[in-house]
Amino acid sequence: MAIRFSRVTQAKQLLKRANSFTSRNASPFDVPKGYCAVYVGESDDERKRYVIPIAYLNQPSFQELLSQAEEEFGYDHPTGGLTIPCREDIFIDLTSQFSRSY
Repeated sequence: MAIRFSRVTQAKQLLKRANSFTSRNASPFDVPKGYCAVYVGESDDERKRYVIPIAYLNQPSFQELLSQAEEEFGYDHPTGGLTIPCREDIFIDLTSQFSRSY
């Protein structure tokens, strides 16, 4: 339990640091080198912008999320960026698993 909690905490810190580069109206130029912006949420009202390391894109579980995004949105994303159609807590839990290796 303590190990899982620390991973979640690390992921939140990483995402918080990444979010310091962003806002809802941020431009694509606000993304630092080695990162990409994604929008996470099941509906337009819930979507939040996150800046994640591009290394996350190679993770099999993240690629599954990308497949779901492709099925739902195709390549015409309503926000103009990559949209991940999942709950924010699931996204944070998933990325917490990656953060221990980065």
